[in-house]
Amino acid sequence: MFRSRSKDEQAATAKVTASEPKQPRDPQAPKGRPTPKRNQAQAQRRTRAHTPANRKEAQKAAREARRADMARQREALANGDERFLPVRDKGPVRRFARDFVDSRWCVAEFFLPMAVIILVLTMLRQPGIQNIALLLWLFIIVLIVIDSFVLWFSLGKRLKQRFPNENLKGVKPYALMRTLQMRRLRLPKPQVKRGERP
Repeated sequence: MFRSRSKDEQAATAKVTASEPKQPRDPQAPKGRPTPKRNQAQAQRRTRAHTPANRKEAQKAAREARRADMARQREALANGDERFLPVRDKGPVRRFARDFVDSRWCVAEFFLPMAVIILVLTMLRQPGIQNIALLLWLFIIVLIVIDSFVLWFSLGKRLKQRFPNENLKGVKPYALMRTLQMRRLRLPKPQVKRGERP
């Protein structure tokens, strides 16, 4: 009465159901999930299209993206394009600090050439020239310290006037580090001439 069907009967039933054509889904019937928004569907398609097949391809794609990003940053550093600058150089406050430094003569920017000259003078075997070189070294260091103090306080005053509600943390050390570079070697490239008000 309640016996199980034989294996032959089960196989025959499976063949019949497999040979029957699959009924198309009624378009009015609910599909059991919400329709995604267009931007979500496009994003899913893009991620599926750009997802690398294996780890090697993923590393290659990451390397290419990093290389393209670095090229954009180098170009931005050369022409001052704010969109692609590194994070430490972005923003109107940092731009103002750069322009403030670039618009004036700084003693610190001549440190490297003077250091080379002093080094050559100290290598000479004449005591008088070596004493002059040491005094020159001391004189340059004192001038750099004084100029840095003047820049620190004048820039701080101008920043408070110009950007009263902005976060000014780290801007003055950023400007001082810029003074240590020779003008033509500074990155981002100077956008103002000497003597021009930023």
